[in-house]
Amino acid sequence: MATRTLEARLERMSVNDENEYPSQKSKATTQLSQSASRPNLFKVALQTQSSNTVTAVTLPSQAAQRKGAASATAAAQPGSPARKPLPGASSSSSSSWTSEEQTQAAVEQFVYQPKQFHLGMFEIGRPLGKGKFGRVYLARERTSGFICALKVLHKSELQQGRVEKQVRREIEIQSNLRHPNILQLFGHFHDSKRVFLILEFACKGELYKHLRKESRFPEWKASQYIAQMASALRYLHRKHVIHRDIKPENILMGIHGELKISDFGWSVHAPNSRRQTMCGTLDYLPPEMLRSGGSDNWYNEKVDLWSLGVLAYEFLVGEAPFEDTPVMTQRRITKADMTIPSFVSPEARDLIKKLLVLDPEKRIPLDQVQTHPWIIKHCVKGERAANRERSH
Repeated sequence: MATRTLEARLERMSVNDENEYPSQKSKATTQLSQSASRPNLFKVALQTQSSNTVTAVTLPSQAAQRKGAASATAAAQPGSPARKPLPGASSSSSSSWTSEEQTQAAVEQFVYQPKQFHLGMFEIGRPLGKGKFGRVYLARERTSGFICALKVLHKSELQQGRVEKQVRREIEIQSNLRHPNILQLFGHFHDSKRVFLILEFACKGELYKHLRKESRFPEWKASQYIAQMASALRYLHRKHVIHRDIKPENILMGIHGELKISDFGWSVHAPNSRRQTMCGTLDYLPPEMLRSGGSDNWYNEKVDLWSLGVLAYEFLVGEAPFEDTPVMTQRRITKADMTIPSFVSPEARDLIKKLLVLDPEKRIPLDQVQTHPWIIKHCVKGERAANRERSH
């Protein structure tokens, strides 16, 4: 019975925003669960018991999604028409595909051809990653040869975790986004037990793994990454989308080393730009999301600016600025208590301090982040210097 109810919800694919008005009182509980990949990070979610609907976002048809995706996809995935077997799929050859080897014709065939998606349309390759509610696999659409990532979520686990609404919202938001630094969602389908998301394949994997491998990024690389993130966030905010969970684990890397924001599970479409729900990862939470319940803890898209500052610090230093025990981390965040090491350049230090400001309204806006001296130095004037550094 519960499964049929979930199927009906997925068929409708309409989600309501859970904004609350300040006059409403709600009982709230904070849940902390440790991250598997980073033991010192804690996921924080606030569950409200009463809410009032402010807005609804309706998911477009799959055909509309595919048509809208065509131009961005065709530009992003050029290549040769030669067909090779999927890594992990049964084949006599050991050759493997990459997203660059796909042709525009294959992309257009996948995006434009009117059809309902189902699992039999795909060859399934190797696992790309594992999450709390499912796995991600490399996949190829049989007819067009289109390479993608297939995210498989189990309905029973979504129900047990009470995240059905979160998944519906993730699908609705991500399917409407088209930006080179945002992972594209091409479509979705489901069967009696599972939900499948058809995603762009980012072949270089999690940014977090690259950061751990290098310990910290050189300034030219960190600057270019922050510029890409600022561009993506600016696009999201123009569409009234607040990400709310920016961190290295939620960023993937494409074939050319470009960043792709990949996880929209905590994102929200908030046309009135005001939110009250606490969510995200503790080390990246801004002070306005840590305040106790009441009518004064509303926040807006500027929470992503704080997270961008934390990201810049972690890129350059190798650890988050407020990293400590959960209690001490919260205390340090509410005071912006951090120490920037001396090896961080004055320009980078200036940008970090302008992003990690307690008053959200005083944080440097994204358009000024993109024209900040640290960004200009490494992304425009410093291109040759960066190339020289890369060659050594």
